Amino acid sequence: MMIGINFLAFLVLAAISVVVVAAKSLVIRRSDTVELLSDLVLAWIGAWVGSPVLGHWFEGVAYQQVFILPALLGAIAALILKTSYYRPKAA
Repeated sequence: MMIGINFLAFLVLAAISVVVVAAKSLVIRRSDTVELLSDLVLAWIGAWVGSPVLGHWFEGVAYQQVFILPALLGAIAALILKTSYYRPKAA
């Protein structure tokens, strides 16, 4: 369980979320500061939940309990869910 993670694991999750949000902002060029910050927080939460929910893949590419590929997929899934939920309605 990853409730009490150390600072380096936090930084690994933060780096994963920065990469995912940067890729999203390159694809969708419509972002303001508040949206980027909310995306960073949500991507971090998705990355944090990614390993326990999606599993422990490739134990050689992990830092403590942070498995990189499931964390990356969790961050992407969190942003996809946010984007599909908060889509503006057509007038």
